[in-house]
Amino acid sequence: TTSFANIPWRSVFTDPQLQSLIEKGLANNPDLLNAALNVKMAEDQLKVAKLAFVPALSFTPQGTIASWDGNKATQTYSLPVTASWSLDLFGNLLSVKRGAQMSLLHMKDYQVTVKTNLIANIANLYYTLLMLDKQMEIVTDMENLTKDTWDMMKLQMEFGRARSTSVQSAEAAYYSVKNQSVNIKRQIRESENSLSLLLGEPAQTIARGKLDGQSLPESYAGGVGVQLLSNRPDVHANEMALASCFYGVQNARSRFYPSINITANAGWTNGQGTINPAKFLVQAVGSLTQPLFMKGQLKAGLRVAEDQYKQAYNTWQNSILTAGSEVSNALVAYNAAKESEELEQKRIDVLKKNVEDIELLYKQSSSTYLEVITAQQNLLNAQVSQVQDQFTKLQSIVNLYYALGGGSN
Repeated sequence: TTSFANIPWRSVFTDPQLQSLIEKGLANNPDLLNAALNVKMAEDQLKVAKLAFVPALSFTPQGTIASWDGNKATQTYSLPVTASWSLDLFGNLLSVKRGAQMSLLHMKDYQVTVKTNLIANIANLYYTLLMLDKQMEIVTDMENLTKDTWDMMKLQMEFGRARSTSVQSAEAAYYSVKNQSVNIKRQIRESENSLSLLLGEPAQTIARGKLDGQSLPESYAGGVGVQLLSNRPDVHANEMALASCFYGVQNARSRFYPSINITANAGWTNGQGTINPAKFLVQAVGSLTQPLFMKGQLKAGLRVAEDQYKQAYNTWQNSILTAGSEVSNALVAYNAAKESEELEQKRIDVLKKNVEDIELLYKQSSSTYLEVITAQQNLLNAQVSQVQDQFTKLQSIVNLYYALGGGSN
């Protein structure tokens, strides 16, 4: 399981057509594209938080022309450059920066979560199509078999060896199987539409392989260490969200302390127009602001930040438990489906022989039409059930891939 938790998706899903679909989805899926934009926005916010430690500079040139009582106009100008600093004595700016760093990591983890979920959903829908194709193949064969039975009973009735009720039962059995075929066709089309949507493309027919030709890892350990769950991007994302809330609390506390700003001005001026060339002037001003009464806003902000931290902690803790449960469920489902498939194969072998023997006995008038129809229906149900077990095995591997964090992606 350790190796399975760290292998890339191309090594898990080796079907070339499935790989092509996954690559399309990774390139075109709107949710994944939006996740990438979220990462970009978080990166920009972190840049802003880092630049808060750098002085803010502004250049504000001014000029004045004045004339008194028709005398010669006086020209005055100044070319000041202003710089201002916020001294981070109480960790306000630092908490904002660290919170932005955690938010960036959270967005990156969210992007990986979306990617892993997309890969798993594409694989599940692909295997669903393979399962439906296999079921359609089985139902088509059974449709032909029930049609032959119906024709045989009609022939038997012409020779007086069967009653109309047996013909009616055989006809009803044929229509029942044919109706299953119609439902499977509908499910195939709906699955293709859903898969096309994940690919970010119009609804279309999906090229695919065969269910029997799938090759996936089949050896897994009986348990999973908690440390393997660190691969889960959603668990790590919740951890980063928790860290971000922690720095949010620190930021809320720092607002109770004074803020200190230093402003410096430097520039050229000609005073009242009597000095030429201009002289260089320098000025520095310091200011301190201590909150005294803010209408309860600071205390409320701190309480909200602390409650958000508690919520983030609960979410993070629950995500670890959920991840462990999902891994366990995937392993249990795989092992159960594998055992069930082997038992169904033994059942199918018996039912195939049973159908052949009953049809032969019916032709010899040693069996009833109900036995023929029942045997055929039992065989159909067993074959469909086996296909479902095969799909469950594939789905369990997909779920295990997702539960372990998508390998190395």
